[in-house]
Amino acid sequence: MLVGPALGHLSFAEIIGAYYATGVLMLVLGWTGWVSRAMNVLPMPIVMAMVAGVFLRFGLDLVFSVRDDFWIAAPMIAVFLALSALPAVGRRLPPLIGALVAGAVMIALLGKFASPAIGSVPLIGPQLYVPAFSWQAMVELVVPLAITVLVVQNGQGIAVLRAAGHEPPVNAVAMACGAGAIACALVGTVSTCLTGPVNAILSSSGDKSRQYAGGLLVGALALVFGLFSPVFTHLLLATPRAFIAVLGGLAMLRVLQTAFAVSFKDRFSLGALVTFLVTVADVPILNIGAPFWGLLLGFAAAWLLERKDFRAG
Repeated sequence: MLVGPALGHLSFAEIIGAYYATGVLMLVLGWTGWVSRAMNVLPMPIVMAMVAGVFLRFGLDLVFSVRDDFWIAAPMIAVFLALSALPAVGRRLPPLIGALVAGAVMIALLGKFASPAIGSVPLIGPQLYVPAFSWQAMVELVVPLAITVLVVQNGQGIAVLRAAGHEPPVNAVAMACGAGAIACALVGTVSTCLTGPVNAILSSSGDKSRQYAGGLLVGALALVFGLFSPVFTHLLLATPRAFIAVLGGLAMLRVLQTAFAVSFKDRFSLGALVTFLVTVADVPILNIGAPFWGLLLGFAAAWLLERKDFRAG
């Protein structure tokens, strides 16, 4: 959303130069502790309202999938609910994995897998790019990119992890994202971030003290998927949209439940409502996505109209 329109009047080398500058900015903000201070100022109900607004589409897509492709969506949901209702069985076969297997079986029975013509199995190698630095790219992209990573994306991940009982090192994460942005710029791609959906899935089940193992496994699998990305991309495109939508919706159910409960349970409910509505409306301003403006406007509404909640906190 940020980079696409910019490519109409900026060169790709200038975009990469903005990536480098964004990485340096995030490193500095994390090192000085400003990111942690900003996250601590935002009340948790307002942050979780932003998470609810971002993740709402996963729940809606789940419902639409039942309407659009009943014979794939319904069995997946039924298996997920059955395994969730039987914890002894669900510990051996996680509900989400059961839903995935059920969906794959139904796709095979219904013949809805469009076999892709993959041919040979290629390995993707890195292609290095030379940056170019221009004031126009710096002004247009650096601050919006940093806000998108540190506030919108990392904000979701941090809120999800805190709701699950973890305490992520906010400043260290910001510094890691800055270093990751510089490394990713070498190959011409966007910054790394602490994503909400992935962390929501990782923290949705299992022993809390061992959930880090899932993160390590996801990182290793991401490397494998990246190396063979043409193959996996073709495979995903060959599956019905409902299959992916149901998996995403089921994975986000608990997160949505927690987000709504935290947002509207007690304090800052008006600010949370403003944040939720602005985020769901999804209207970007100044090339910055709606979740950021939702946080900003929700905080402003709470500061003006819910001062007692700040005093109580």
